[in-house]
Amino acid sequence: MDAVADLGLAERLRAIGDQRYHDKHPFHQKLVAGDLEPDQLRSWAANRYYYQKAIPQKDAYVLASLPTAAHRREWISRVRDHDGEDGRPGGTQKWLALCRALGLLDAEVLSESRVAPGTRFAVDAYVNFARHRPWLEAVASSLTELFGPPVMAARVEAIVANYPWVDRRGLAYFNDRLVFAKRDADVALEWVLAEARTLEQQDACVAALRFKCDVLWCILDATALDCGVFS
Repeated sequence: MDAVADLGLAERLRAIGDQRYHDKHPFHQKLVAGDLEPDQLRSWAANRYYYQKAIPQKDAYVLASLPTAAHRREWISRVRDHDGEDGRPGGTQKWLALCRALGLLDAEVLSESRVAPGTRFAVDAYVNFARHRPWLEAVASSLTELFGPPVMAARVEAIVANYPWVDRRGLAYFNDRLVFAKRDADVALEWVLAEARTLEQQDACVAALRFKCDVLWCILDATALDCGVFS
């Protein structure tokens, strides 16, 4: 694929973030503005935990479908990052620590009693997408990481500024992800640009990323409805 085609696909993918990434969602905007009540912030964290725990499962399905050992050696770091390794807590455990910092008990989060049906449906759909779609589309769906780091950085700043009751030690999850998300996005984008050679493949990759943005948007829809933010 020539450089012009590469640039065209990259621009199409980045445009999805400009249009549809979940930092545009009204719930997210209320969060960073400091307008959520403590229990509404807890609802966000508890719902998001269901997504966080599903990420390594999703990545394991992608790993199984990758075409070469070189691809698999690269991708497996994502599973380690979320599940942890050699006594080092992974992203899922660090998200649980964030839930504690917001005043949630581990048992409450792990029971999934606060997970809204819409969150469960959206996350399960994402895992099934990674399990059943071609590997290139599954990889493309992960490219929300292109848009994540600045949004995460702004979210941390907002939590520190607007929710002083939150234990700052619980924000460690974001420190890792600011680094890992960029690394992972660079790899995934390189693969997508190299392998999506036909217009049909490129369209499928764009659609996959749009679907992932819809998943994240649906999680916030379900969270907002469940905790009465817009009632």
